[in-house]
Amino acid sequence: MDLHQLRCFVAVAEELHFGRAARRLDMLPSALGRHIRLLEDELGTQLLLRTTRNVGLSQDGAALVDDARALIAKADDLSRRFRERGRRRARTLRLGAIDTAAAGLVPMLLHDFRELHPDLPVQLLEEKTIRLLPRLLSGRLDLALVRPPERRDTRFEFAMLFHETAVVAVPAKHKLASRRRMTIEQLVDQPLIVPDRRVRPHSHDLTIKLFDRAGLRPTIAQIAEEKQTIVNLVAATIGLAIIPRWASRLAVPGVRYIPLKVRGVDKLNLLPLAAAWVRGSRDPVRDQLMATLRSHLRRYAAEA
Repeated sequence: MDLHQLRCFVAVAEELHFGRAARRLDMLPSALGRHIRLLEDELGTQLLLRTTRNVGLSQDGAALVDDARALIAKADDLSRRFRERGRRRARTLRLGAIDTAAAGLVPMLLHDFRELHPDLPVQLLEEKTIRLLPRLLSGRLDLALVRPPERRDTRFEFAMLFHETAVVAVPAKHKLASRRRMTIEQLVDQPLIVPDRRVRPHSHDLTIKLFDRAGLRPTIAQIAEEKQTIVNLVAATIGLAIIPRWASRLAVPGVRYIPLKVRGVDKLNLLPLAAAWVRGSRDPVRDQLMATLRSHLRRYAAEA
């Protein structure tokens, strides 16, 4: 017994006429009759009483018709719900972002995007660049906001957005905490907390390049991986840290964020942020988000 056989039976039971039921189902009367006979053979009973002029329900047919309608309605509802679920999933944009972009750029971007496209949901994943790019390739993400690698995989498209600026995270009671601005020279001999280069090469190199440019060597007191951990270590007076400005949105008691005065920062290519997606892929929702991003890019960059 299958759903099509049940649909044929219900149509005849309601029309009590093979010709009208066949037209309703857009099929030939002979094909309709064949499906009814197959259903009767499978159930081992006669469902319809046929004469040359009339069609009626047998006792078993009358007993079956309401259950058949319920089964068909349940199957149709199940099919409808899963189609709608698939359509919703197809409309959902899966966006990945590194931590500072998730803290700074993404809230502004999603606010602007939802004003234009309130019915297009965005699913957000916060991760490191080295973990976001494989998710793009596997199809688990549609777009990612990342630090572009030094060696760019040709399987990706990268759209450069802007460079984030740097601040110094300082314990609130530190002797430098009252300063309005800070220079690299003032950080000489200060213990510094830097990210692990294996997982955060740009953030690690931020400190190293700034000191190299000044002809100085940093005093590295601690290596850590997560920005939250780094800022908490600063609060514990383990050391100071040079971090992206958006990381200062991590509200940790006992930490002050002081702008770092840097000359020629663009030449150092510090803290670049780029949008990445799989080369050659088509995605109208992703393109709509990118259009929003590009149209407000100057304002976003001013906040970085």
